[in-house]
Amino acid sequence: MTSPARKTSDLPLAIWPCAQRTSQWQRNGRYLPESNRHPGKMLPELARRAIESYSDPGDLIVDPMCGIGTTIAEAVRLDRDAIGVELEARWGDLAAANVAHARSEGAPGHARVLTGDARDLPRLLTSKAARSLREPAGSDVARLPYATADLVLTSPPYGCEVGDIDKSAWHTGRHICPDDSRNYSRDKDNIGHARGRGYTDAMLDIYRACAAITKPGGFVVVVTKNTRTRGVLRNLAGETIALCQQVGLDYWQHVVALLATVRGDELIPRPSFWQILQTRKAIARGERPQLVCHEDVLVFRRPLSKPRATAQAPR
Repeated sequence: MTSPARKTSDLPLAIWPCAQRTSQWQRNGRYLPESNRHPGKMLPELARRAIESYSDPGDLIVDPMCGIGTTIAEAVRLDRDAIGVELEARWGDLAAANVAHARSEGAPGHARVLTGDARDLPRLLTSKAARSLREPAGSDVARLPYATADLVLTSPPYGCEVGDIDKSAWHTGRHICPDDSRNYSRDKDNIGHARGRGYTDAMLDIYRACAAITKPGGFVVVVTKNTRTRGVLRNLAGETIALCQQVGLDYWQHVVALLATVRGDELIPRPSFWQILQTRKAIARGERPQLVCHEDVLVFRRPLSKPRATAQAPR
């Protein structure tokens, strides 16, 4: 007889099957239809698993690049409070609408969406708008401290030239992505337009801001995906780990978010049109790529205390 201490069926696994249903069905009725136009949406199932794994009911969840509000909408449905920050007003408005939709369906949590740059996160979270999330009307409570989030959950822009796919336009010889959604925005200040060192420097500033607003012992979860540039795989997960460690976060866990349906002994992929197109072109060139069917969920933790200085041996 197996000892209870040796059972593993009740232990959480670092592989999350997040695509047992298509992304469209995961959002159907749960998000406003306009949400489908955003080019870089987090899967609701992925957000839900991260929130359940790294926070508790009543906690505060922050997404500094919230897009259409997947993180914050799932947070309020799971009885958490949430703050989303979004640079693009049109996506921020949609995020707020998705939260309102969740609340109308009985979601118990509360959320705010703030317009601003993720690099300015500490100031934004001490603003009056953010402060009102947890204050009774008319109260005179001190501003939220920097270290206030129990969990920061976000997915940064990482796909060059990504945009809302317009297959009809592409078939008629026009651009596959409309200009207003290419690189997430026309705004050159949007990090979706950054490349090379500019992108790395911008993300370092964002992760530093995320560390500043996370409680000691709290978690920062970043969802990334390695992509190919000129046929070479970019180690974005490794770069992200290095940047987060540089701002003082501990590398805690690496979870694989499986983007394929598990059906019997088969894996049925859920690739985007863009992935299929690029993979087929590479195969036609004689290359040997494989379809990527996962995202990297990188989990970091803010240390409970500053590490002690190492004592110097007497000379």
